[in-house]
Amino acid sequence: MSFDFADFNRQVIEEFRANGGRVAGNFGGVEEGATLLLLHTTGARTGKPRLHPLAYLPHGDAFVVFASKAGAPTNPDWYHNLRASPRTRIEVGSEVLQVVARVAEGEERERLWTAQKERMPYFAKYERRTTRRIPVVVLERA
Repeated sequence: MSFDFADFNRQVIEEFRANGGRVAGNFGGVEEGATLLLLHTTGARTGKPRLHPLAYLPHGDAFVVFASKAGAPTNPDWYHNLRASPRTRIEVGSEVLQVVARVAEGEERERLWTAQKERMPYFAKYERRTTRRIPVVVLERA
């Protein structure tokens, strides 16, 4: 029996919106009360709207997300969508914010990635599962 990610994400999104951005229980290893956001993207190939629940790291006035895909060998679709259309919006708590995405590089990437692994240790497991360098994406308010 395979896991239905679309159904799981739908449930997380419903709970997120019903509870002002809070999701109880276990979200892909994220502890209850962890910081989650909903990332809106436009499909790079399809042009269709997409919605992705993601754990994030607060970083000043920005939000940092990680294209870990649980350590899969390829980047998640949302990462490719953001590369094609970096201007988008996110839902954080009960707010909807306009943001611009950029990929962190060099020392900034290492610092943010290390902070996320310390904050949510399962991200280190994702890193060990893959040979690719997991992209770190900074979502800055537009």
